[in-house]
Amino acid sequence: MNFIRKIVKPHSEEDARLYNELKKLLNFSPRRINKYKKAFTHRSVQMLDSKGIPINYERLEFLGDSILGSVIASYLYKKVPTGSEGYLTQMRSKIVSREHLNELGKDLNLIRFVKSNIDQANVGDNIHGNIFEALVGAIYLDKNYNTCQKFIYENVIVPYVDIEKLEGKVTSYKGLIIEWCQKQKKKYTFETYEDSGNEAIKHFSVKVSIDGEQIAKGRATSKKKAEEQAAKRVYFAFQKEINLG
Repeated sequence: MNFIRKIVKPHSEEDARLYNELKKLLNFSPRRINKYKKAFTHRSVQMLDSKGIPINYERLEFLGDSILGSVIASYLYKKVPTGSEGYLTQMRSKIVSREHLNELGKDLNLIRFVKSNIDQANVGDNIHGNIFEALVGAIYLDKNYNTCQKFIYENVIVPYVDIEKLEGKVTSYKGLIIEWCQKQKKKYTFETYEDSGNEAIKHFSVKVSIDGEQIAKGRATSKKKAEEQAAKRVYFAFQKEINLG
């Protein structure tokens, strides 16, 4: 027996606006607009459903992350038949890296749909990638896996996935520096400390030393970003040696 799912038409003017914008963005008609509203709701709004369960994008983000990973894995498996398990895993990690997903979310301007009680300037870059994953989760629940696959292919794989470029892309400068130091039997330290100065937003600074000599510093609004910034500077200081192995 074939079941025909009806499109649930938006009841409010706000829902109608979201429906029309999503229709243009997704290239299909959303059936259940509430799934997408949830995908764009930040936990700071503190909404609950009738059962007392929080309404925000975090569970959809988890679901979308899994679907995105499986679609990319399937694509790479077919695209690179000679790729080893390690190679395919590394390439998938590069495509679904937080940096890359943030870029995707920004390019689609998904932040315009978000409901939050926190100013956009203070939510951090990762919200762009989180919303993108939540959107994938919403598409899956509203439609099906095949629709998700088509959306990811059109919005991730076609415009962004270049195998040759990705092979040379560094996803973690800190990891690269640590790996190189371990291979070369060099001692390294990442010294992190708070460095807010007179600024309202907390900052962190990182000093990287190799064999007792300070090589570079980094400063950012999170420890991870500061470490990556400093490690990137170390990489360029030792680029020839690192690339030689």
